[in-house]
Amino acid sequence: MTLIASGGVIIASAALFIVLSVFAGLKDYSLNFSSFVDPDLKLIPSEGKSFQWTDNDHTALLNIEGITAYSKVIEERIIIKSDNKNLIATLKGVDNNYLNVTQIDTMVTKGSWIHPNSHEVVSGWGISNNLSFGILDFRKSLSLYVPKAGKGQASSVKDYYNSVFVNNVGLFEINEELNNNYIFSDISLAKELLSYNANQLSAIELKLAETANEADIRAQLETTFGDQLSIKNRAQLNDALFKMLNTENLAVYLIFTLVIIIALFNVIGAIIMMILDKKNSLNTLFNLGTETKTIKSIFFLQGSLMTVVSGLIGVSIGLLVVFLQLMFELVMLTPDLPYPVRINALNILIVLATIFGLGILASKIASQRITPNLIKS
Repeated sequence: MTLIASGGVIIASAALFIVLSVFAGLKDYSLNFSSFVDPDLKLIPSEGKSFQWTDNDHTALLNIEGITAYSKVIEERIIIKSDNKNLIATLKGVDNNYLNVTQIDTMVTKGSWIHPNSHEVVSGWGISNNLSFGILDFRKSLSLYVPKAGKGQASSVKDYYNSVFVNNVGLFEINEELNNNYIFSDISLAKELLSYNANQLSAIELKLAETANEADIRAQLETTFGDQLSIKNRAQLNDALFKMLNTENLAVYLIFTLVIIIALFNVIGAIIMMILDKKNSLNTLFNLGTETKTIKSIFFLQGSLMTVVSGLIGVSIGLLVVFLQLMFELVMLTPDLPYPVRINALNILIVLATIFGLGILASKIASQRITPNLIKS
């Protein structure tokens, strides 16, 4: 019975650690995947859609150590028109440094990236499919529209919108959301379409050095720009995704904790059976003057030791499984992509704390079954 109880705790603790390691790996995979389009840090206006970027701001940013590159960005919702089809999307105008900040050009699966100071755009595959246009398709006119700022009446519909004709030179494929919503252009085209002045921007995107401390750089940015700009890292830019992953992680943790609780019922049963099996010996100890409290502590320590040792063995097995997955890619998501996992010290502490806490509680409950009447009967 003791071996069965220990086996249940070992399997449950190993399974909990493996699942938590998988979710840690999924978070890392999501961050690495988003690095193709998301910067390490992004500065956006605290109020409104745009802000003024001066030469003093440029100098102040360059004086912050740990920033290897930065890119000026303009983002706005626009209307794309191709023949008689219209689609609302997000235009992202970027400067020449954008490819030093992100790796978006590596995700262009057809065609090429935009040239500076041109009317070229790179669209997502979803936009291309919805509007039925390809790359370098001169037979179809592709136009971008955005409502003009200001109020008042206009003599014609055209007076309500700014528009530019563009040529799509590439198609990127990242994920469904980006493919269906984003189109990239040079920042000069975005300024022309939105009637922005030379220093008006929507965001500044930063690339940090590998050895840089994000917290230190964030503190320096807050000191330099004050409340004018808000700072977001890659996880905050994908907060919806990470909220979903964290919620799923918590749900799985609670489910496996329930499994551990069920497994610990075997520990309680094993302790009670040992108490009943050793009743004659306990009666002898009691008659020799051993207090009930002391007898309870014996079984409490035995049950606690059982769960502690079983938990350590289970976590060790989980560590071995995760390590083998990292080294030999035993389980594959696709033929080219191994299932992502990551060994996290915090997950080890969470599993051990869960096992030890619940195991000690179960041992305490089982040892309380010992009473003078039970020993004497």
